[in-house]
This record gives sequence, structure tokens and C-alpha cells, in this order.
Amino acid sequence: MSADDHDHDRAPAPAPAPTHAPVAPAPPSRGGPAAEDAGLITVAVVDDHPLARHGVAHILGAPPGSGISADTSGAASGAVSVSVSVGSLAELEDALAAGAAPDVIVMDLYLDADTPALDGVAALAATTRVMVMSASGRPADVLGAIRAGACGYVTKHCSAELFVSAVETVAAGGFSLSAELADILQAELTRVGGGPAAPGSPRLSAREEETLSYVARGFTHAQIATRLGVRKTTVDTYVERIRAKLQVGNKAELTRAALARMRRDSTGRAPL
Repeated sequence: MSADDHDHDRAPAPAPAPTHAPVAPAPPSRGGPAAEDAGLITVAVVDDHPLARHGVAHILGAPPGSGISADTSGAASGAVSVSVSVGSLAELEDALAAGAAPDVIVMDLYLDADTPALDGVAALAATTRVMVMSASGRPADVLGAIRAGACGYVTKHCSAELFVSAVETVAAGGFSLSAELADILQAELTRVGGGPAAPGSPRLSAREEETLSYVARGFTHAQIATRLGVRKTTVDTYVERIRAKLQVGNKAELTRAALARMRRDSTGRAPL
């Protein structure tokens, strides 16, 4: 056998290893490089009290005592960070027009005014998840904010842990109320639950109406199944039908749909 034959039988020598492994470009993400911002929830805070904004910034994005101001705390590390901090809806509109794209807007309901900024909630909720943070826990304010499109409502008396949890829930597409506010919603749904649906509402079966009421009150599908005496998969089917008929998606929209379908009294006026 010739030397050339031996060369053909011999396995080729491995190519020299590159000095640097190739790195595929990371997809862009909101708020900064993907490596730094993966999973980061960005929040815009709207409150006419600077001290309140500063407090939220420290709770969400900066450790106490760090000296980071409310208006620059977006640079702080953490799972949740404040990217915009302003004192009015007009300032927020300017920030959004300049390119700010927060995952959640946390706003005070009474922005240096005597009336709740429900129109502001509605306008913002059309494009961004909104969570109301207010000193008011009045039923009319809570229910009004929910109907306007808010995905959450907490009072300024809540704990830091509850506040952060609420922001994370809303950012994930959920619906969050502190316990005492959830009681307000449940009381309203219980009070009007036996009434007819508002004129023009899509028709739901009796079981679907009952299921919708339970969902709006915060019951899980498993809990609803127990109360109705059916399997959880049956409740899942009810909820899918409700979503299709009412053209809604998440729990916040289901809750608003439940409220919208019910009359306050025999006069046909919508509940406050």
C-alpha cells in the first residue's frame, strides 16, 4: 500500500478551535440590551406628590438608602424598575410621545384634582396596562377605575410586598386588587348579580352567567367547578365560550364585562 493510500485512510486533523466562540445576535428588548433587561418589568409612575413617586421608585427599583432619585431609578437593577416618573398625565403623554414604552402605568386616581381621573385611566388603558394607586378606597372610585379599564387597584396603605406583587400580576396580564378592595367588588357583584344583563349585551346561558360572576369575584376554575358541581374542564369550556361571546381575554376584561352586564336597579341605570 502506498503512502498516499495511508493518507486517505487517516482521519482528517481537527480544525483549530476559534479563539472566540461565535455569538448569535440577541433579539432587541424594551428598555435596553436583552442580557440586562430579560424579564425586567418597566413601570411609569404618575403622581402629583414627589414623595410618593420617590417611595414607589425605591420599592420597585432601588434599595432603601441608595440615594437613587425617583426620576432616575430606571437604572437600578431588579425585576421591576421605574422608567418614567412624572407628576401629571400631560407629562406622561410627553414621555410616551418621546418613546417611553412602560409595561405598566401606575397612576394616582386624584391628580391634584377633586374628581377621579377616570378619563385618563380609560385613555391609557387602551394601549397599556394600568394599575391605580390611590389613597381612596371608596367603592365608586374602585368600581369606576375597573370599568374605565384598570387592571389593578391598590390603596396607598398597602404593604410594599403587596404593591410589588400587584405590579407583577398586572404586568403578566392578570388582575389585582388588595383584599379589602376585592371585597368591594364582590359585594357589588353579589348585589346586582341577580339582575338582568344590560340591553344589547351578548346572550349567555345561565351557567355561563354564573361562571362569569364567580370569575369576576376572584374564584379559580377549580373553585368554581366545586361550587357548580361540575368538572374543572367544564368550567374551562364555559370560560372559553364567555370569552368568545363577549370578545374579551384576560381576567380584568372578564371582570369589567361582568359589571357592564348588570343593572344597578330596576331603572336600568348602570352601577356607579
